[in-house]
Formats: sequence, C-alpha cells, structure tokens
Amino acid sequence: MEQNRYFIELAYKGTNYHGWQIQPNAKSVQETIENALFTKFREKIKLTGAGRTDTGVHASFYVAHFDCNIKITEKNVFSLNNILPKDIVIYKIYKVGNTANARFDAIFRTYKYFISTKKNPFNLETVTQINTEINLNLLNEASKILLEYTDFTSFSKLHSDTKTNNCKIFSAKWYLENNLYVFEITADRFLRNMVRSIVGTMININEGKTTILELKQIIKGKNRNLAGKSAAPEGLFLTDIKYT
Repeated sequence: MEQNRYFIELAYKGTNYHGWQIQPNAKSVQETIENALFTKFREKIKLTGAGRTDTGVHASFYVAHFDCNIKITEKNVFSLNNILPKDIVIYKIYKVGNTANARFDAIFRTYKYFISTKKNPFNLETVTQINTEINLNLLNEASKILLEYTDFTSFSKLHSDTKTNNCKIFSAKWYLENNLYVFEITADRFLRNMVRSIVGTMININEGKTTILELKQIIKGKNRNLAGKSAAPEGLFLTDIKYT
C-alpha cells in the first residue's frame, strides 16, 4: 500500500523537554508525539521536524511531516490531543504531496524572545526576567546591524555539525507588547543557539557592556567566544514557519 505524507501543525511548552529532537536518555517533544501516534495507530511513525529547538525553548507554532498508511481525520487529532500531555497540542494534520518536506521546504522562520523587567511569579517559565530597563531605540539600532551580514558563526553553538553558518535575516526588531519587551527575528534558517546568543549580546549592549561598533566586530570575528552569554531558554518561542 502506498504511504501518504502528512503535515502536522502543533505547539508545545518546552519547559519539561530537552528540545524538539529525539535525544538519548532525555525526554523530547518529537519522541513524545511519536509515542502518542503509536498508541493511537499502532504503527511506528517517524516525524521530521522543521528544525531543532533547544532544551526549555517553546514553540507556539511548529510543523513536522510523517508518512503512514492510515487516513488521518479531524477526529484523530482530537484523540491524539487526549493522549498527549497538557504541554503539547496538535492543531491540525493534513495530507500533502509525497515530496513535501517540513524542514527543507520552509522559506523562513520567526522567533520571538520575551523579556520582563518586573518580577512576575506567573510567567517564570515563558518569560525571561531582567533587572535593567530596556532601551528600545538603542536595541533597534543594533538590530539593523544584523541585516548587513550573513555569516553568524559568532552566534552559533560551538562544535555544531552544520555545513554552513550563513543565514539570511529578513527582519530583526524590538518592541513593547502587553508590558513585555519582545525581540522578533525572521530568517531563512537559524543556527543552533543563534537567537539566544544574539539576545544575550543585545542585553550586553543595553547594559553598556558592548557597543554597536563592537557588535560589528563580533560578527566579523566569526568566533562564538566574542559574543555575549546566551540568554536563558524560557523566554524564546518559535512563532511562525512559512512555506512556498
């Protein structure tokens, strides 16, 4: 029997997971969903995700694909959500062409990083709290610098297995929304730890530890040790993925 390919749209709170991708001896979002699919359909189904997310990072919108012999219906989505833990939700599953690919067909992805400058015990796992006020004008000026470059080795996780550290950033900006400071960045691809490394460096700029001129030197230096410490994972969300 010919297999059908499906896209699955979902969201997850990453606090209790070691990222999207299956890890040895660690709980991942991918493994949790694959186990739910097996429980429901009694068929071993392997998911291919749109990309990795780090331990503790969230996704308010995520896409994966899988192949199976079963016809998936809306009723199946309801059943799967009952099997899955409360911190993972499937929005929909729909049939696509057999060559469609959740990872390689994505033309851009958007991440948002949320920061609060006021203590709030109710968002500790989804917002990063810092003790200094944010200078939006300064950080937006710094964000424009990112659009001038394509090699972001300085913001990449060390010893990564990526073939290239080039990324095309389409937009990067800071703004205030619902009393939270938000850094929003859209690119064709992201390196491991890239957004958190950028945010950590931006926080250094905000605190006067790094200048905008030094930001240019950091990027040109192509050395992770030049950039700031990675910002905490809890404030980071993958929020959008667009396909052709």
